[in-house]
Amino acid sequence: MIRRDLESGVETKDNRALNNNNLNNYSAAPNSYVYDPETHWTSWLVPLFVLANVVVFIVAMYINNCPSKNHGDCVAKFLHRFSFQPLSENPLFGPSSLTLTKMGALKWDSVVNHHQGWRLITCIWLHAGIIHLAANMFSLVFIGIRLEQQFGFVRIGIIYLLSGFGGSVLSSLFIRNNISVGASGALFGLLGAMLSELITNWTIYSNKAAALLTLLVIVVINLAIGILPHIDNFAHIGGFLTGLLLGFILLARPQYGWLEQRHLPAGVRRKSKFKAYQYTLWIVSLVLLIAGLVIASVMLFRGENGYDHCHWCHYLSCVPTSKWKCDDS
Repeated sequence: MIRRDLESGVETKDNRALNNNNLNNYSAAPNSYVYDPETHWTSWLVPLFVLANVVVFIVAMYINNCPSKNHGDCVAKFLHRFSFQPLSENPLFGPSSLTLTKMGALKWDSVVNHHQGWRLITCIWLHAGIIHLAANMFSLVFIGIRLEQQFGFVRIGIIYLLSGFGGSVLSSLFIRNNISVGASGALFGLLGAMLSELITNWTIYSNKAAALLTLLVIVVINLAIGILPHIDNFAHIGGFLTGLLLGFILLARPQYGWLEQRHLPAGVRRKSKFKAYQYTLWIVSLVLLIAGLVIASVMLFRGENGYDHCHWCHYLSCVPTSKWKCDDS
């Protein structure tokens, strides 16, 4: 049975929550620089990411070649070598765990003992099944395109990749016996960046209280869903925290009136580009981000177990109830 980041349920919930129109309830004041045409970008990186994920999934299914390895006991046999593994092995309509591992799934033993650190990045491009892929890509389009249009491909690309990396590192610190795949860490990073962007640019938005409440509810609900079994909530948490800090660093907007000063005569004193609290958040977030990634990475490659430093952290990933038991990961 494949044990991986089964956030199909998580992402489905994400999609329902993120479709809530309240996310669009906050907008810049009409006289704000946000409506300056120079700040609008054409989104191409997020669609490229979606295409890359789809292509990687097709390649994974081609390599998997279920009929040749399962004696025809596959799902959707009319797809021939692209048919899915038996549902008893993979209920998400996808390849086997062996194929995912071969293609770069996150696996603690491979990362630490076999020095395959590249898996911390490759795992975010792999998906356990077509349901998993569709849910993640829908969420990526919904969140990512809006952010890329406002802030450009460089900053959003950095947030996506570093958040995915941060989620993988935290996941590896706590999960040793199972593989993990999926873009959920990167997606939660974009969600975290949306939250920090709203906070650091608080003064320029209207309807900001409703937007903040909506974002907080979405975050809490989806992190709460992560305590169900077979969901890698550590990847969600690591990605979210990384994206949150990156949002304070990369997505701060200049204060009102800054762009208009370009038309002032030479020698006229210009006001500060950012407010004092934005500079403070920038410095604190940069320090926390660097320290957090460095410390977590060192702990990981030294083979340390995260539970040795946080005995209660297993409740962040799974809470046992009378209905289910949590795997000892």
